[in-house]
Amino acid sequence: MKGHIQEIIDVSNEIYDNGLVSGKSGNISKRIKSSIGDIVAITPTLTSLSDLKPEDIVLIDMQGNILTNGVPSSEVNMHLEIYKKRQDVNAIVHTHSTYATGFAFSNKRLKRLEGFGEIKNPYLNYIEYEKPGSDELAKNASDNINDEDVLILKNHGVICVSNNLKEAKLLAVFVEETAKTQFVSYMLNSAEDI
Repeated sequence: MKGHIQEIIDVSNEIYDNGLVSGKSGNISKRIKSSIGDIVAITPTLTSLSDLKPEDIVLIDMQGNILTNGVPSSEVNMHLEIYKKRQDVNAIVHTHSTYATGFAFSNKRLKRLEGFGEIKNPYLNYIEYEKPGSDELAKNASDNINDEDVLILKNHGVICVSNNLKEAKLLAVFVEETAKTQFVSYMLNSAEDI
């Protein structure tokens, strides 16, 4: 279990250092197979992802029962509902990265660019705004992520899922870089030549 918890801490530090989350925003979880069934290790609520210690990571079962000390992220139900509907997903990274979240607050769609798997749809899937931490957000996100690996939460942020935490983190980085590229492209295309 120590290795899984340390991986969550390492990824939390990396996404904080890369500017994908700030303050006390964002959350990360990992599904772990165990002799008592699946356990989810998740970052705590109201704690910066830059500052986590092993005892901060909260373990829960798939019904949301807390197995250790601490209070899980307020988005815990969203993580659990995605895991319940997607047996292929074992890691979730939820960020509020600047450029991708900027698209989430705009009327522009974020294109899926080459560089991270097969392009099944030209745009990243999104859902309309639901209050963070709400049952409505958990249901809407889990119902709409389908077989995609990224979901844009309107006026909120980004969810990246994968079968492992490293891939989910790399996807979150790629989505932000994609958003930066598209933002620059929009700016250049709207600028007049001098």
